[in-house]
Amino acid sequence: MAPDADAGKASGNRSDPFAPLTSQLLPVGDGHEIYVETVGRADGIPAVYLHGGPGSGCQPDHRRLFDPERFHAVLFDQRGAGRSRPKGRFEHNTLPHLIADMERIREKFGFERWMIVGGSWGATLALAYAQAHPDRVTGIALRATFLGTRAELEAAFLDALPRFYPDLSNDFLELLPPEERAQPLDAYWRRILDSDPAVHGPAAHAWGDTERILSGHVSGRVRLDPHSPDSTRALPVTPFMEAHYFQNNCFMRPGQLLAEASKLAGIPAIIVQGRYDLLCPPSMSHALAAVWAGSEVRSVEGAGHQLYDPGVRDAVMKAIADLASKITR
Repeated sequence: MAPDADAGKASGNRSDPFAPLTSQLLPVGDGHEIYVETVGRADGIPAVYLHGGPGSGCQPDHRRLFDPERFHAVLFDQRGAGRSRPKGRFEHNTLPHLIADMERIREKFGFERWMIVGGSWGATLALAYAQAHPDRVTGIALRATFLGTRAELEAAFLDALPRFYPDLSNDFLELLPPEERAQPLDAYWRRILDSDPAVHGPAAHAWGDTERILSGHVSGRVRLDPHSPDSTRALPVTPFMEAHYFQNNCFMRPGQLLAEASKLAGIPAIIVQGRYDLLCPPSMSHALAAVWAGSEVRSVEGAGHQLYDPGVRDAVMKAIADLASKITR
């Protein structure tokens, strides 16, 4: 939903409890404007939702993770993503910029502290923000822990992919020239960020399709389209922002989030983890919990990476509700 002339003002449709209370484009500097909306009740428990990707943007159903009778939740599209402008812009788009944007949003709504909710890349941003501003966080609900490291990306695309989808792995590699297959992740990111559509188009489609197959516990498609180099499908947006962030190690030092986990001490957390998540496996959630006093991991059996795998969405909603009860106590 694009912001309209009433952006920033109260919504007139209160028959839907999940309709936005407010929506607006918020200038954050450097030529960026980010789309921000709020849902719930103005005097509710402050919370913020962080979408994945990087680059995917928030969806209307994400509002429904928060009980509108309990929460005053903020959802926003990160720089260059979703309804934020300019769409797809890489300049002045780093992890520190996103953390600063969150602080600007928190201050705008007058929240002294708020609950952070995020999954996958949203979990990365949640952890990085909380380590930068632990005094501003009441609790954290994570899904599918991604710590933003190259090792995790290699584990997903160079280990899990050939282990569980060998034919798909061959498709993924064969799109690259033979001389580029020794370092396929770097080759893909370089190609996705190439200005030539003949180069970035096939690479973006292949990366996006492969990631989508890996993310689902049950996938209806297990091979790349052999005609994808000539595809007329609209280009997916997320691979471009992912390539920008991943090529730059997510703008963090190696192992930063685990190394600085002590800064999270005392912040209650619930980590929802799909048992068969190939992109963000259970080992990462448990590694985080092992160094984070006050956190717990809740496994969802028969689920992979996606929020909409069986049981995952319900587990996330329960985690948010349980944290709210701790906070209000």
